[in-house]
Amino acid sequence: MRAEILAGRLPARARLPSTRAVAAELGVSRTTVVAAFDQLLAEGYLEGRAGSGTYVAPSLPDDMLGVRGVARSKVRASGGRRALSRRGEVMAATPTSVARDRGVPRAFRPGVPATQEFPFGAWRRLVGRVWRRPSVGLLGYGEPAGYGPLRREISAHLGPARAVRCGPEQVIVVSGSQQALDLCARVLLDPGDAVWVEEPGYRGARAALLGAGATLVPVPVDAEGLDVGVGIGRDPDARLACVTPSHQYPLGVTMSLARRLELLRWAGRSSAWILEDDYDSEYRYSGRPLEALQGLDTEGRVIYVGTFSKVLFPSLRLGYLIVPPDLVDAFTAARELSDRQPPGMEQAVLAHFMAEGHFARHVRRTRSLYAERQALLVEEAAKHLSGLLDVPPAGAGMHLVGRLPAGKDDREASRRAAGRGVEAPAISLYGKPSDGRGGLMLGYAAVDEAGIRQGVRRLAQALE
Repeated sequence: MRAEILAGRLPARARLPSTRAVAAELGVSRTTVVAAFDQLLAEGYLEGRAGSGTYVAPSLPDDMLGVRGVARSKVRASGGRRALSRRGEVMAATPTSVARDRGVPRAFRPGVPATQEFPFGAWRRLVGRVWRRPSVGLLGYGEPAGYGPLRREISAHLGPARAVRCGPEQVIVVSGSQQALDLCARVLLDPGDAVWVEEPGYRGARAALLGAGATLVPVPVDAEGLDVGVGIGRDPDARLACVTPSHQYPLGVTMSLARRLELLRWAGRSSAWILEDDYDSEYRYSGRPLEALQGLDTEGRVIYVGTFSKVLFPSLRLGYLIVPPDLVDAFTAARELSDRQPPGMEQAVLAHFMAEGHFARHVRRTRSLYAERQALLVEEAAKHLSGLLDVPPAGAGMHLVGRLPAGKDDREASRRAAGRGVEAPAISLYGKPSDGRGGLMLGYAAVDEAGIRQGVRRLAQALE
C-alpha cells in the first residue's frame, strides 16, 4: 500500500476498502491487514474518519514527497519506451488527429456535426422501447459482424443513397471509421507492404497503416483527386490505395470519373485493394450525392468505410465496412478478435431509428442547415477576409478550405487563430499540397450563425 501511495496509484483522499474486504481479497488474516492500516495511519500515509472509513492522507510529509519523486523517476528510467515493441513505438508516436482539444467545439473545428440539432425525442422513445423488453439475444453475446436488423438497414440505405452494391451479409458493423481503417490494415497488409496514401491526407488512416507496419507512399492530390499516374510511377506494385474520393480529406476535391476508372483498372491489374473512406458523403449540396467508387467496382477490389459519427453524433461509436463477399469471413473473424462485438442495445436503437425514417429525415434537415451555414461562412469571409484568406464555396462536406496568400505559413496562421479562440487546422499538418500553398480548414457544421460571424471576425484579427 505504501508503494501504491508513493507511486500515485492510490491518490490523495481515495477511500480504501474495509480491512475485512482487503483480508478476504488477499487471502490473509484480518489481523495482518489491521496491523498494516495502523502502521500507515501512524506514519501519516492514511487518515481515519469516524463513521466513514479510512482514506489516503490529503498530503504527505515533505520527506515522503521527496521519496515519491525519486520512486517515479526510477520507474521512468527503468521502464518507459524500451518495453514497447517496434510497432508499439510507431503507434505511440503517431497522432490520429490535429485537434488541439476535445471539449466543446469552437468555430471552426472540422469534422463535428450539429449535435444540438439531433432528434433527441425520437431517439429517447426508441431507447425506452428497446430497454422495456430487451431480448435475451440483445443482452448476451451477439454476432461479431453486427446486429442483423441494423446490417439490413445499412445495406438498404446505401443502395439508393450511395449506389453501393452489397447485401446485408457484406456489412461489418464497427466502432467507428477508425476501427474500420485499423481492421483493413491488419487484415489486408503484411509489415513492409506499400500503400498509396493521399498527400495531403487523413492522419487517422496513416496512423492505422503505420501501426500495421505498412510503408506509406504519398501520392499528390490535384483538382481531380488522387493522381493515379504518379502513384503508379512511385510504386506500381503497392498492396493498397487509401482514398477519400467523394470529398477528399482535407482539400475537399472530388475524384473525377476518369481517375476513378484508372484507379480501379490499376487495382485489377495489380491485385491491389482500394480502401474507400466515405466519411461525410451524405452532405452534398448540388444535385444527388455522387456514386461511391465501390459501386463502379466489378472485380471486388474495393472495401468501403462509412460512419454514423458525422451524421448523428461522434460518441455513438458506430460505423461500418462493406467488404467483398470473399472477405466476409476474414473480416468477421478479425472483428471478433478486436473487441468481440459492437454494443447490442445501441445497434438495436439505431436499427429502429433508420427503419422508421428518422435517419433519412435527420440527414435531409441537416443537409439544408449545413448548406445555409456554408453560404454564410463564404459570405462573411468575402467581407472580412479578403486578401487574407480565400474561402471558395464547396459542393459537399462539412468544412471549407481557405487558402492563404503565397508564401504565408499556415501553421503560424493556425497558431495565431487559436490565440483568438478560433480552431482552424493548417492544411500542411496533413501533408504538402501539390500547389505548395498553405491553407486552413474551416468546419461550419457545428457552428451557428452568430458563431460563424464572430469566428470570421476573430480569424480576420488573427491573420491581420
